[in-house]
Amino acid sequence: MTKLALVQRPKLGFYSWLFVIATTVACHRDVQGSPGDEKNQTKPAATNPTAAATPKLAALRPVRAPGRVVAIGDLHGDLTATRRAFRTSKVIDEADQWIGGNSVVVQTGDVLDRGNEERPLLEWLERLTDVAKAGGGALYRLNGNHEVMNVAGDLRYVTDDGFAAFAEYAQTANARQLHELPAAQRGRLVAFLPGGPWARRLAAYPAVLIVNDSVFTHGGLTPKHVSFGLEQLNTELSAWMRGTGKLSPVLAGDEAPYWNRTYGDAVSDADCQTLEAILTQLSVKRLVIGHTPQKGGVSFACNEHVIRIDVGLSSFYGTNPSSVLEINGDQVSVLAEGKAVNRPTKRLPTESVKGHP
Repeated sequence: MTKLALVQRPKLGFYSWLFVIATTVACHRDVQGSPGDEKNQTKPAATNPTAAATPKLAALRPVRAPGRVVAIGDLHGDLTATRRAFRTSKVIDEADQWIGGNSVVVQTGDVLDRGNEERPLLEWLERLTDVAKAGGGALYRLNGNHEVMNVAGDLRYVTDDGFAAFAEYAQTANARQLHELPAAQRGRLVAFLPGGPWARRLAAYPAVLIVNDSVFTHGGLTPKHVSFGLEQLNTELSAWMRGTGKLSPVLAGDEAPYWNRTYGDAVSDADCQTLEAILTQLSVKRLVIGHTPQKGGVSFACNEHVIRIDVGLSSFYGTNPSSVLEINGDQVSVLAEGKAVNRPTKRLPTESVKGHP
């Protein structure tokens, strides 16, 4: 598996790698025009891999779902596991037809990296979004830290197949600017850099989303995020991915909503008290997160005010049972391979898989 360490994780120098990306984006803009200028964008064409419509940022404001809400955690390039999770959620059948009625599905990010089926998975999710809407439901996706890493040029967790799937975009790369990168990896970088065709597609997805009485994000929330404003967080992330803006410090460090791990492991009483204040301010009952894989399936903390749904679905983590969250009115359940399972009724420490960005 070929890896690339072009830039570093936020803890290891976030602003230094933003500088690297900014210099590379300049050459990318020269190739395809201003990424944020709709006049320069054309419909997708096989002969022009950089041409892709730029979706508008979706779901800035709270979503009111009339029926059940299903939440699915990290997918990491595994289409087979993803289809199994959606079937477990009872929203698609074996032929991938929507059977969920007015159900709303929230996928909390980290579709990218580690797996070999990233592009088929991305395209499958885009198609299912349209299928769900036509069927009376909805699919909302969030950006996780691995989406942010790819847009930032951090490709350390991309597989060989993941590079090959985007190789066509290399024809637009400036060889002089990207000469230090192996030729086979240039297409991936160009596709996901700010303003790139796939970065613009990711720009349609928020970092934080409220659906009914639940707030969803990939990693976690802090009082700073709430003070800054969730809508502003989403707007800035989208603008950065489009190549038309920059990230504020609240989005540019290891406490960003897609990096924060406060609630991913054992949670202190003080952290739970902080969360209570956040939930009260947002007028919601619970925080639903992915990011930190949980051994044993969906887990709960802070008297069920935190629900952790990253269950290591991808085959990267081995063979783990499909496990998703269902919220139906006041009833919160865990669906495992199509069957509801009991959940804890009080806050308990939960063992998790550590050491994975």
